Amino acid sequence: MPAQQQAVDLGLHLNNAAMAKVNPYLTFNGNCEEAFCLYKSAFGREFLYIGRYKDVPPPDRQIFQVENEDRIMHVSLPISKETILMGCDSPEASGQEIILGNNICLSISTDSKEEADRLFKALSIGGQIKMSMNQTFWGAYFGVFTDRFGITWTISFDSNESN
Repeated sequence: MPAQQQAVDLGLHLNNAAMAKVNPYLTFNGNCEEAFCLYKSAFGREFLYIGRYKDVPPPDRQIFQVENEDRIMHVSLPISKETILMGCDSPEASGQEIILGNNICLSISTDSKEEADRLFKALSIGGQIKMSMNQTFWGAYFGVFTDRFGITWTISFDSNESN
């Protein structure tokens, strides 16, 4: 069955889809804080969140190298009512080489866990799953993949945001 038909069969009809939010996610090689301070100044907004690798809870912290402790694990900056610019410094342990052009992905925030699963399954057809949908230490149901066209996506559902 062609991928397009599979996507339709999975319910990707615009009139039936719940509203998901799409946000750009930028990955840096150690200068995320500097870049986001510029963006913060330019947009005249305040960070919703800024966390460093040293802020990761101890059980999950072991996967990150000590020299990355002060790098940005995640930052969120609202740039409009609808859009949040997000970013991080890629830890060297991730094995991801930062090259201009591969340092941006699309981040989808869904209204339900079921919608997150549906979008993950539909969009990842023929792609490479980097992290299956799973509950995370920060409280979100989250997964990462690169689709068959080379676009990296993160899909998440945060039940705290839907309340």
